[in-house]
Amino acid sequence: MGMKEQLLSRIEDRSAVIGIVGLGYVGLPLAMEFAKAGFRVIGYDISKRTCDGLMKGQSHIQDVPSAEVAEQVKAGRFVATDEEGRLKECDAISIAVPTPLSKTRDPDMSFVQAATEAIARNCHPGMLVVLESTTYPGTTREVMQPRIEAQGLKVGKDVFLAFSPERVDPGNPKWHTKNTPKVVGGVTPECVEVASALYGSCIDTVVPVSSAEAAELVKLLENTFRAVNIGLVNEMAIVCDKLGVNVWEVIDAAATKPFGFMKFTPGPGIGGHCIPLDPHYLAWKMRTLNYKTRFIDLASEINSEMPEYVVRKVAWALNQDRKAVNGSRILMLGIAYKKDIDDMRESPAFDVMRLLEERGAIVDYHDPHVPRFKEHAHERAGVPLTRQVLEAADAVVIITDHTNVDYQFVVDHAGLVIDTRNSTAKLTPAKARIVPLSKLSDGIPESELAHL
Repeated sequence: MGMKEQLLSRIEDRSAVIGIVGLGYVGLPLAMEFAKAGFRVIGYDISKRTCDGLMKGQSHIQDVPSAEVAEQVKAGRFVATDEEGRLKECDAISIAVPTPLSKTRDPDMSFVQAATEAIARNCHPGMLVVLESTTYPGTTREVMQPRIEAQGLKVGKDVFLAFSPERVDPGNPKWHTKNTPKVVGGVTPECVEVASALYGSCIDTVVPVSSAEAAELVKLLENTFRAVNIGLVNEMAIVCDKLGVNVWEVIDAAATKPFGFMKFTPGPGIGGHCIPLDPHYLAWKMRTLNYKTRFIDLASEINSEMPEYVVRKVAWALNQDRKAVNGSRILMLGIAYKKDIDDMRESPAFDVMRLLEERGAIVDYHDPHVPRFKEHAHERAGVPLTRQVLEAADAVVIITDHTNVDYQFVVDHAGLVIDTRNSTAKLTPAKARIVPLSKLSDGIPESELAHL
């Protein structure tokens, strides 16, 4: 029996040991799915603090209940460790580590390279290695395969190598790791077969593609599609503002078309671990091939300018009250990058906060999901959403539209509200003057904002 047949047999009878490298937003949910499917799972993370917390049954990921972690730890199906040598015990390893961008928007592959080195040091015949971290096309074959084969193991015969893009949407109550279709592409057909069998053991739907490069491009297309369409609708918000039209009315009406239109909504910018970053991996790869990805670059330019647009809107609104940004007390509602989660990665709220403070504003924030966060070496704490806090604010800026915020309470007690998410559209304010993202209420041209 060959290595492929042996591994397929171990996957089928659940005797295979599964390793997960990186126990964050992607790795921990995946580890729980494998454990619930009956596998023994070894989670490896360089953070001892993370591992110690998980072994105590304490989840640090909002979408994974602590009770679920505690159950799998108690049953002996899941262990979290910072000991690299435990990877030797694994028959299959999924890599779910960060892939950030450098300051020049070039891929930072240091985490993937470190994970690859750790696996190479512990690799053995019959092992499957799957990269899930978003990256540029060619990473699996060009970066990982040579390092693993340097151990004297032939990919497709002795060991198996594949790419399967993570599709985690934090806070999504409907789509999670188990029921979100899993795309799998391997370096060889044997690699695709083995990886598909592994994920098919715990994921409802597996979608095999012909190569690792195709799978790598799937994730980049998905998030480039979103980034470009968000950029389009953000620009439409500015267009509507100049024309004195309510962008939300236009979008809602367009969304009634039953074909050929998909609804996207504008906001103060884009955030999260995918949309602001992933398209740049493709743009970087294409620059090495002397091709300019014009849609990606333009969408990035528009989306990255939205925080400045919001700050200009705040300055104009304060100016109508004969106030300057300098010295004004601003309350920001929401610091997470999207509603109903605690994830702050790449949140546009940080840019809005920084730009306001650079102009001399005194900025507080309230976020029920993020009571405090670290800013450089200092910890910043939110404020309670009370009548006194709202009345003391010269302006309230809605950045993240969490559903557990009482927006009627906000417009009843705040004097000025700049609403970037259309959260107050159906409310009747008792006190507040509401300034939406587009369509200034008193007809002042948006072009005046540029002079503030």
